[in-house]
Amino acid sequence: MKTVQDIADVLKSYVYLYIDPRNNELFYVGKGTEDRLFAHLRDQSESKKVARIAEIRKNGYEPQIDVLRYGLSNSEAALVEAAVIDLIGKDNLTNKVSGYHSNSFGRLTSQELMLLVDAKQVQVKHNAILLTINSLYRSGMSPLELYETTRGCWRVGSRRSKVEYAFSLFRGIVLEVYRIDQWFPAGTLEYKTRDSSAFKKDSRWEFSGKIAEDIREGYVGFSVGKAGQNPIRYVIGN
Repeated sequence: MKTVQDIADVLKSYVYLYIDPRNNELFYVGKGTEDRLFAHLRDQSESKKVARIAEIRKNGYEPQIDVLRYGLSNSEAALVEAAVIDLIGKDNLTNKVSGYHSNSFGRLTSQELMLLVDAKQVQVKHNAILLTINSLYRSGMSPLELYETTRGCWRVGSRRSKVEYAFSLFRGIVLEVYRIDQWFPAGTLEYKTRDSSAFKKDSRWEFSGKIAEDIREGYVGFSVGKAGQNPIRYVIGN
């Protein structure tokens, strides 16, 4: 008889789906190893996912749990998970966050792709911090999602006090410009579209602010050049 460890050795990293048996609607996509796919059945948090499972059980059913792909490396599982969430759309799922894969970018429209190719260069003429959100950006993000993705959490030093604006960048293209009101230690502010439970880290910060209506038209949609390995750049002294 196969043991749990035997099954885990076969599965390796995998991507799994939670399906509502009442209407065959997919409501959660996840990745994991060993018995991760069953962990949500024991979850006691106040999440949309847990509420959906409770509703299914209240009606006399159990969620259908399917393994979509298995025998993967962790990186491969992350790529499959991110692609599936992008395809279905996070708003159609109970997932708190979009999938993440460090070596690839998410779903883009053809217009966004052309912008990456044709965007004109612009020089930043304001004291600003340029924040690259490549791995977290997704096409069709709401203004709130983009703001919360941009505002935290970052490993920034004392130079943060010298900047007035924060630029949100995807592959060097300016997505939005925010006027910074105040910096806070990471994990201080409330997030509605991100899981911020792990944000409280030493030397990491987040800011509160609002869209910089006075200067955004001169930057949004333009390129300020791609960053290197560091997702944070400063423009100070202009």
